[in-house]
Amino acid sequence: MIQTIAFYLFAFLLVLSAVCVITARNPVHSVLWLILAFFNGAGLMVLVGAEFIAMLLVIVYVGAVAVLFLFVVMMLDIDFAELRAGFVRNFPLGLLIALVLLAELVLGIGAYQVGGLDLGTATGLATAIPGRSNIESLGAVLYRDYLFLFEAAGVILLVAMVGAIVLTHRDRRAPRGQQNISRQNARHPDEATVMRQPTIGEGIEL
Repeated sequence: MIQTIAFYLFAFLLVLSAVCVITARNPVHSVLWLILAFFNGAGLMVLVGAEFIAMLLVIVYVGAVAVLFLFVVMMLDIDFAELRAGFVRNFPLGLLIALVLLAELVLGIGAYQVGGLDLGTATGLATAIPGRSNIESLGAVLYRDYLFLFEAAGVILLVAMVGAIVLTHRDRRAPRGQQNISRQNARHPDEATVMRQPTIGEGIEL
């Protein structure tokens, strides 16, 4: 019974958050709805016994979405003053979402404690190694049948990391210039500093 309730709750919130991702006008709100969709998808994966997929959703996808959030903040012209002004107006909705997430957490912990969830115990029908979890079976297949491909992927990622370090490396032995103390002391204070008030999205002409 508790599995059915948890399934419908996770599925409803997943569909609702997915719709809100494409209908939200604010890109930051779309990313937050996407994070909520990933968490509910992870809950569905736990219900079917695929805890490894659930862990990937939370660690990989939510972590990637956090990076996407940073790119959205840096690359788009977002008026944060307007966002702060709407905080009080959207506070009841945020409180409602927080209560729903708390109810999901309590429900999940309760279902786990009563033993209503079967977390990846293999029956021999859909797993390669009977009696072991799907993570152990996946690891056995990955390091036995696809070991060469797994190591090749690791080498490719290593080469990409080394290439990124080489492209962004700065030669510390290059001369940085020397300070001219007498020239600095001869400058007038009015010429030393200039007050600028640039607008958002525009650069400064030096």
